[in-house]
Amino acid sequence: MGHHLHGHGHGHAAGGGAPDWLPPALLLLAACGAYLLLIRRARNRNPALGWSRWRTGCFLGGILLLGAALLPPVASFAHEDFRGHMLQHLLIGMYAPLALVLAAPVTLLLRTLPASRARRLTAVLHSPPARVLTHPAVALALSAGGLAVLYFTPLYHATTAHPAAHWLLHAHFLLSGCLFAHAIAGPDPAPTRPGVRARLVYLGVAIAAHAVISQLMYGGFWVDIHAPVDQVQGGAEIMYYGGDLAELLLAAALVATWRPEPRRAAARGAWGRGARRGVVPARNVSGGS
Repeated sequence: MGHHLHGHGHGHAAGGGAPDWLPPALLLLAACGAYLLLIRRARNRNPALGWSRWRTGCFLGGILLLGAALLPPVASFAHEDFRGHMLQHLLIGMYAPLALVLAAPVTLLLRTLPASRARRLTAVLHSPPARVLTHPAVALALSAGGLAVLYFTPLYHATTAHPAAHWLLHAHFLLSGCLFAHAIAGPDPAPTRPGVRARLVYLGVAIAAHAVISQLMYGGFWVDIHAPVDQVQGGAEIMYYGGDLAELLLAAALVATWRPEPRRAAARGAWGRGARRGVVPARNVSGGS
């Protein structure tokens, strides 16, 4: 430690082209448009079912969190300061994924697809690769294990030096975070999701892993981060306390799915009726809780 971070991009592309933040901003706007369009199609297809405003709010909130992470001023701060990078990591890898997962995008998509395509998508969700990828142990290894590889090897320094690697890192944070949130407390179908007790164990392991990694980082043990010591320690504190809060929210989401309200039970019954008409899969709609 002790070397300053290597910046790569401070708001404008080289050569006076479009700003660096424009592509992610357009992508996030497109995601919002796609989700809202699916809601409209789902309501037109089956007006009786409707779609929860809570789910819609979760999706838009997740997109806002991603926007806060990927656009200035946080993105500019992350290029210059490791603490900004860690703030980005929490927003992209923990907070935004939980909101996006609670929006139940797969459920929404299944409601809008024709019966034949819905059955094909359901078959993909039940395929062996999907079962492996969505298992909590695999999701935990990708998220928490990925952090250990990132901060205890030269990988982090490589991502700061190459913009493409930096964006791949963001994608890994987002996808692994979504997989873990989905495996623990997602409302979408999850054929391999274990019971509540097992999911609490996996969540506990994730909390312990984040605590150990952040404490090792704060103490400077084995970390390979080219940044001033005060930045690394500040980043470790952000990871420790911010990660705790994110995991507390994930635990709250798990408890919310553990004891469903009668209203949600009625919605599940409607889902079952839709499944018998070939619209959605009848099993695992509740996520195994």
